[in-house]
Amino acid sequence: MSVRKQTLDQLNYCSPEEFVETLEGIYEHSPWVAEQIVSNRPFQSFQSLYEAMQLEVRHGDQDTKIKLLCAHPNLGEKIQMTDSSKAEQSQAGLTELTEEEYKCFNKLNKRYMETFPFPFILAVKGKHKQEIYNEMESRIHHSAETEFATALAEVDKIALFRLKELIQE
Repeated sequence: MSVRKQTLDQLNYCSPEEFVETLEGIYEHSPWVAEQIVSNRPFQSFQSLYEAMQLEVRHGDQDTKIKLLCAHPNLGEKIQMTDSSKAEQSQAGLTELTEEEYKCFNKLNKRYMETFPFPFILAVKGKHKQEIYNEMESRIHHSAETEFATALAEVDKIALFRLKELIQE
């Protein structure tokens, strides 16, 4: 995802390739979202762009949605991540876990993945690592349907935060 802020007009009138390149990281490792909405331009507002992206995700089949969720890294994991994920997790203190905290997150991530077919997803912006851990502990008891819907809603929140950082209003 480009870190250079753009106006909505710039996105509306750039080449389709530049549009996709600019928005490809809004949904983690899922450029298909931007690819599918490029032909919907011009967007009348920031909100209409965001809603088009959300709608594209909602129209995906179950498999596509699971792949979208699985594109997200485990929170607190010591792995290679996108720049956006690194920044978001760093802000929440997840890149500076003590060894004990890391073990706790790792154990809970494993338990979560044994329960659900995707990693725990939470829009961590503005949250601290203890809040995140508590949320994970709470959500592990959700039904599969509830957690699937919750995870998709969190992905949308992440996309909104990322889009707000990208689009100059």
